[in-house]
Amino acid sequence: MAAAVKLEYTVEEYLAMERASETKHEYVNGQIVAMAGATKAHDQITFNLHGIFYTLFRNRNCTGYTNDTRVNINAVGAYTYPDLSLVCGEPRFEQGNANTLLNPTVIIEVVSTSTEGYDRGEKFQQYRALDSLRQYVLVSQSRRLIDCLTRQDNDQWLLTSASHADAVLQLASIDCMLALADVYEKVMFGAE
Repeated sequence: MAAAVKLEYTVEEYLAMERASETKHEYVNGQIVAMAGATKAHDQITFNLHGIFYTLFRNRNCTGYTNDTRVNINAVGAYTYPDLSLVCGEPRFEQGNANTLLNPTVIIEVVSTSTEGYDRGEKFQQYRALDSLRQYVLVSQSRRLIDCLTRQDNDQWLLTSASHADAVLQLASIDCMLALADVYEKVMFGAE
């Protein structure tokens, strides 16, 4: 007789499994999903972004977190691992879990052809439930393109896209300018 496969997990079960796991998983409404590995372009872009925000935040009350920090989207029952989570002001963490952020101001995802639909669709829908989130940034790893979705006062989201080598994207919520030349420095498209 075959063993029954568990289809839904509690948050407590997910967090216990995640602590014991060598790989990262996201949690959405009782489902646990393994995260895909990164490409060289993805790694270079995230490395560049870390350096950019480290420099920009050095003398400010802002900080950034890598993809090792989970974000809890309590309103929709989800835990995710964004590529970068940025907070200006005091970061708040889940009680008893310093690796789970509750109040990102900006979330950045480096998207691939296989994750782009999810990142733009269901994942963005989840992120919109975060009251603290002001901007959601999608950075393509297959071509020079950054899309920034900015929450408006009426809770609508405004899309701004940048794709020219000399373009600069404004992240007003954290008072930063993001130059595409810096984000894509040393990135070799299609080298995988």
